[in-house]
Amino acid sequence: MSDAGTNGAAVVDDAAVASKAQQKADDLQRATEAGWQKPIPFEYEAARSDAGPDDERDNVQWLSDAVVYEWIDEYGEVGPRDEALEQQLYENPEIQRRGGDVGWKNLSFEVLVDGNDKILPFRSFEDAGLHPAILENVHRCQYDAPTPIQAYCIPAVLTGHDVIGIAQTGSGKTAAFLLPILSKLMGKARMLAAPRAIPGGPRVRAEPLVLVVCPTRELACQIFDEARRLCYRTMLRPCVAYGGAPTKNQREQLEKGCDILVATPGRLMDFMKNPNLLSLARLKFTVIDEADELLSSGWEEAIDSLFGAASDTNVDADHTYLMFSATFSKEARKLCRDYMEEDYLRIKVGRVGSTHSNIKQSIVYVEDSQKNQALFDLIFTNGPQRTLIFVNSKAKCDIVDDFLYNKGLPSTSIHSDRTQREREDALRSFRIGSCPLLVATGVTARGLDVANVKHIINYDLPSTMHGGITEYVHRIGRTARIGNEGKATSFYNDRNEDLAPKLVKLLLEAKQEVPDFLEMYKPENPDNIEWNDGTDDESEAGDFGGDFGGGFGGGGDAVDGAGVDAGAANAGFGGDTGFGGDTGFGGGDDAGGFGGGDDEFKPDGQDSKVDAW
Repeated sequence: MSDAGTNGAAVVDDAAVASKAQQKADDLQRATEAGWQKPIPFEYEAARSDAGPDDERDNVQWLSDAVVYEWIDEYGEVGPRDEALEQQLYENPEIQRRGGDVGWKNLSFEVLVDGNDKILPFRSFEDAGLHPAILENVHRCQYDAPTPIQAYCIPAVLTGHDVIGIAQTGSGKTAAFLLPILSKLMGKARMLAAPRAIPGGPRVRAEPLVLVVCPTRELACQIFDEARRLCYRTMLRPCVAYGGAPTKNQREQLEKGCDILVATPGRLMDFMKNPNLLSLARLKFTVIDEADELLSSGWEEAIDSLFGAASDTNVDADHTYLMFSATFSKEARKLCRDYMEEDYLRIKVGRVGSTHSNIKQSIVYVEDSQKNQALFDLIFTNGPQRTLIFVNSKAKCDIVDDFLYNKGLPSTSIHSDRTQREREDALRSFRIGSCPLLVATGVTARGLDVANVKHIINYDLPSTMHGGITEYVHRIGRTARIGNEGKATSFYNDRNEDLAPKLVKLLLEAKQEVPDFLEMYKPENPDNIEWNDGTDDESEAGDFGGDFGGGFGGGGDAVDGAGVDAGAANAGFGGDTGFGGDTGFGGGDDAGGFGGGDDEFKPDGQDSKVDAW
């Protein structure tokens, strides 16, 4: 009896295994017929054994080892061309390109500039006053026209101002600070820079002229990659330092000489403990990118010490500080008051925390138990395209990745428990398209810039306890970058009710459809949305009060930092003395800010009128 029962169970098990195998084969066939390539298995154990965080072998290609233009003293001011390197830097199909005219024509943003000096934005890079070598690299990068933050930030830095820049995701902030910094250093680099290592000679101490600090490893590598392109044929040598990867490789790069250092705070603080490896004594520019994320992630003391170190060790007082932030927290304002010049400029493009209409947002009601099937159906409905899928936990990241992979889809995943080797391999596979489906946690929500990401899927919407609507904006901002178009689909159910009111406001602000199940959360006056989220409150004494009329608004009340009142002639911005009231930038017909007013700038090549610049 027991033998028969055992044999029966074995038969059932064999049938179940056969059925599962058949289902997997059917799923793979379906995926292949739909145009998806076959999934590529990733050997995690092999990756871990090849290169852990402390591995010192040279057989692993790390992003920090990417080739840079190597300067020789005999070159003069600008070095000769390197056609092989040019192809790698500028002709790689994985590079993000700016969208066409359609991408920019319908975008309208208000620009507000707070400070004592008026900044005149430029209309083309030829008018920006950039050094010829840097301008040539701009053309190689195919930057044909400035984005709003670039049009204001570049002249502000070139004229010697400390700057706080706030702009939407994908708006070109990296170039907005790198271009003017590199341009100002050109011609002075030979005088300012530390001795450079001679090939075959002794190593040198890294004494950078520029320090860029950012919160994530992936963002650090992206900024470094942009610096490689913009430093081409100059003597300015970029390096990157980030955690997870071997210190040996990064030390060796620094010891060849470093003029531009991009770093995450942890690895930077480690390297700063070795004065024979790294010194900030020559530093001329300090840039804090994604400052709000750094200050909300427990790095307040580290950032404060970096500002202090740059001030204390610098050989003179000629030092420029730049901060870029999606929000402007009290901690960030304190850093500004403590270390920036009194006449620093604050440039804000659009409402803090806003998005734009180039991202088509869809909210779909899906119960948790149905999310896997809904994700599978959604992916097949849209066909093969580079898609980024966000979840809220590392365990769920692995589960969803396994689900897609077992369904025959070419997926990979990335989260903070993965080794840096695994993270770089996953991101590389996503960039080149061998794994066009990337499942991720919030570790990739900020700064990740991958070309041709067409679809963002929020498998899990972020909770208000972990980023909320700000996290949502950063997630969907991974698509529709620099004038391109994309879409974002979010799975919503009753567990997301805490996010619903702000989510609806964001949809209305970006002129997106509000689904029926969220109609109850619409504000009474959809045409005049009040955010009241405190992210940009400038009402504190000593921030932007006094002569600026209590912040923005021309002496009237400040609403979300926007210049909504064109009040007293000498009070703040929004009236006759500044920007926001009579200054326009972009397409459209709305007066005040981007899209209209007496001054209008259209980067898509439409007719422009310039009355007051």
